Amino acid sequence: MRAVDYHGHTTLITGASAGLGAEFARQLAARDSDLVLVARRRNRLEKLATELREQHRIQVHVVEMDLATEHPGQALAAQVAELGLHITSLINNAGFATFGPFHQADPDRLRREIAVDVTAVADISRAFIGQLRSAGRGVLVNVASMAAYQPNPRMALYGATKAFVLSLTEALWEESRGTGLRVLALSPGATRTEFFDVVGTPQAAGGTRLASPADVVHTALAALDRRNPPPSVIAGRMNRVMAFLARRLASRRQVIRAIGRLTAKEA
Repeated sequence: MRAVDYHGHTTLITGASAGLGAEFARQLAARDSDLVLVARRRNRLEKLATELREQHRIQVHVVEMDLATEHPGQALAAQVAELGLHITSLINNAGFATFGPFHQADPDRLRREIAVDVTAVADISRAFIGQLRSAGRGVLVNVASMAAYQPNPRMALYGATKAFVLSLTEALWEESRGTGLRVLALSPGATRTEFFDVVGTPQAAGGTRLASPADVVHTALAALDRRNPPPSVIAGRMNRVMAFLARRLASRRQVIRAIGRLTAKEA
């Protein structure tokens, strides 16, 4: 397979109002893809849409939606159909985390986290994967996290949701082989976005250096451009080294205890 030609594509991006979602929109617009931008904050979406239309002369549609509602995939598919669009690529980027001991977390916030980070990813992927496979030339990217690779004390639910995303996406990679659809789980480490504002503390990064959204998205698109794209990619050389060492040189008990000590210092 050759590098993806996004000209003539229509790419749907969730969580597109800021951070990685907005950066995916900018980099894909620069590669001539039309866009459907989805998020709760319409004013930010409209501002981004205007910027991209003016800079790249592409079609950009805005869909205001809370992905924590029931059946987000069905609702999104209905709105896309009303617009008369056929989605050829999909970026499931929306998500958020909760920092602190699990037993002290707000149950309503945890339910919302599951709805956005797990249910919406699965539901939206299922709603559009038929279109993506029939197009046979696009991409499906689900944004996981470095948190997917080990349990995360004090971000216990977030790590579990991202482990789900990683596992689901890698399975879809295998199921989609031979269809022309390129499927990828993207696992960033700590990144310079609004993520930590939503979490409620920058300390959830564990003191690690923050990557730029541009570099993270470039990593994903470069992986998809390979002749034989992988099922998943970790953004950042040091993150890849850390994931390798955690799997090969330490026991599961040691890894969990190490993460627990790190986040205990930041709590």
